[in-house]
Amino acid sequence: MHVELHPRFADTPEGIQAKALTSACVHCGLCLSTCPTYIDSRDERDSPRGRIHLIKHFLESGEAGGPTQLHLDRCLTCRNCETTCPSGMQYGELLDIGRGLMESEVPRPVTSKLLRWLLRFVLSRPPLIGMTLAIGRALRPILPASIRQTVPVRQVRKILPTERHTRKMLILEGCIQRTATPNTNDAARRVLNKLGVTLIVAPQAGCCGAVNYHLAAHADGLDNMRRNIDAWWPHIQSGAEAIVSSASGCGAMLIDYGRLLADDKNYAEKAQRVSRLTRDLGEVLLNEDLDKLQLNTSIGKVAVHTPCTMQHALQRPDLPTAILHRAGFQLAVLREKLLCCGSAGTYSILQSTISERLRDKTLQTLTDDNPAIIATANIGCQLHLQSQVGVPIVHWIELLDVP
Repeated sequence: MHVELHPRFADTPEGIQAKALTSACVHCGLCLSTCPTYIDSRDERDSPRGRIHLIKHFLESGEAGGPTQLHLDRCLTCRNCETTCPSGMQYGELLDIGRGLMESEVPRPVTSKLLRWLLRFVLSRPPLIGMTLAIGRALRPILPASIRQTVPVRQVRKILPTERHTRKMLILEGCIQRTATPNTNDAARRVLNKLGVTLIVAPQAGCCGAVNYHLAAHADGLDNMRRNIDAWWPHIQSGAEAIVSSASGCGAMLIDYGRLLADDKNYAEKAQRVSRLTRDLGEVLLNEDLDKLQLNTSIGKVAVHTPCTMQHALQRPDLPTAILHRAGFQLAVLREKLLCCGSAGTYSILQSTISERLRDKTLQTLTDDNPAIIATANIGCQLHLQSQVGVPIVHWIELLDVP
């Protein structure tokens, strides 16, 4: 697909990169059949091909309005289309550029701007998330059912290991996961401790940058990344084997640090090192002897939910399934391929109607074989799905955490 850049964009890094990315699209339409929002609406403007055309028109004309912004906002950034595309189209990267340009071109209503700012401000700061959850839990008895279901119950935490092993890895604590489901990383610490690995937390590290960056606040997202690199760098220099993420959404952002900071002369090399060292928790476990864990696998059928970020960004679609199968768990049969559950970071708040339809469809697939438990690999998906299903949903690492 050829693009003739408008003079406004002809000499800008964003315009040049967007032109190069758009040229990969051959307009074949294979992406339509795997795009959750197109399947939901049957509106081509809510498909990857349609959104690429909208961005192309903006780049060529220099003009865009609310409808273009709306259809870009409706994208889940699930990147299923990238896995489907025969031309290697890097759609997620193009979408981020398009959204960034659009944010400065199309004024949003005050209420929309305020909500997006609040989401960025709160969700990237664990102390504020903790305060919000505490208020929600205190008010739970009087909250409407639709809101009450979205407030996660407080988890009872178990004792953490005190041993220190020669093998050390950094772990990203996350933002929502740190406060809403702390048992995930606690379980990771205990499991890896049994395998001879100590997980280290760098206290100065914070949000991975995904919330800011994907809401078109690119400068703030890049600052999040730089802060994390600074926090991790002494540990990397001291020999940390890897930077472990137990949330696939965060891991998808970490592996992009090198690309996103490639033009920052002070951070480019360090960012590349961070991306190379990043491992999903499942990738770490895949290379370890799980027989040391002495697992209890007689818990009934486990339905494995593989998040979009695991499938398409990390390109490890079978990773949680492979680990649980190897560990000896009985896996439920999924009769349909999983598309996006509708969580997608802040999407479940900003596009709640579409998100709820996608969630319900995902739950129907996951529960069709009557599982005793559902295991996922991303905190956002876990909380989103748990709000509407009676089956317990946990991070898969919790199934390996046996006393």
